[in-house]
Amino acid sequence: MLADTVLTRLTAAYPTAADPVRAEQTVAYMKGVVPFLGIPAPERRALDRTVLAGLPRPDEEDCAEIALRCWQLPEREYHLFAVDYLRRYVKRLSSGFLPTVRELITHRSWWDTVDALAAHVVGGLVAADPKLAADMDRWIEDDDLWVARTALLHQLRFKAATDTDRLFGYCLRRANHPDFFIRKAIGWCLREYAKTDPAAVRTFVTAHRGELSPLSVREALKNL
Repeated sequence: MLADTVLTRLTAAYPTAADPVRAEQTVAYMKGVVPFLGIPAPERRALDRTVLAGLPRPDEEDCAEIALRCWQLPEREYHLFAVDYLRRYVKRLSSGFLPTVRELITHRSWWDTVDALAAHVVGGLVAADPKLAADMDRWIEDDDLWVARTALLHQLRFKAATDTDRLFGYCLRRANHPDFFIRKAIGWCLREYAKTDPAAVRTFVTAHRGELSPLSVREALKNL
C-alpha cells in the first residue's frame, strides 16, 4: 500500500519538472548509462518532500518494494529518489536487507547511485551489524567492479571506527585492478581515512607505492 502511494505520487510529480535540454546534457555527462528527466537535485528533493508529505515511516519490506520498483523505471531521477529514501530510513533496515542493496548496485550501475549506496546504506548496515563485514570480504573479490567498489567504499563514514586491517587489505587485494573506478575508489577511501589518521595512510602508501596505481597514490595523498 505504501509503495503504491509513493510510486503513484512520484510518477505524477517528476514528469512535471522534466527539462529535455538538461536531460540531454546530463545523459552525455553520465556516458549514456541511463536516461534522465533533467531535474536538478535541489528541485528533485523539493518534489520528494511533496511526494512523501503525510506518509508513514516505512518498514523494511516497504523500503525494498519502493526501491526495487523505482529501479524498474528508466529515468535516473527515480533511482536517485530510491537511494535518498534508503539513506533516510537506513536505521530501519536489518542485515537481511543487504541482498536487496546488492541487486540495486548491480543493475543500472554507475557511480552516482553506487557510491551513495556504498557509503550510506551498505556502510550503515555493516556499522549496525559487524557480522556483515564477512560479506564485504566476499564482495571485495567479486568480478562485478561495482560490488568490489562498494566493499572499498563502505567504510567512508566510519572515521575512528574504521577497520584498518580491512581498509588497507582491500586496497592491496585490488591494487592491480585495471579499471579506473576501482583505482579511484582505492585512493578515495584512503584519502577519507587520512582525515582521521594521516600518519597511518602515509605509512601505508609509502610502504606499498610500488603496488598501488599512480591514480590511487595521487588520490590517497591529495590532502596530505
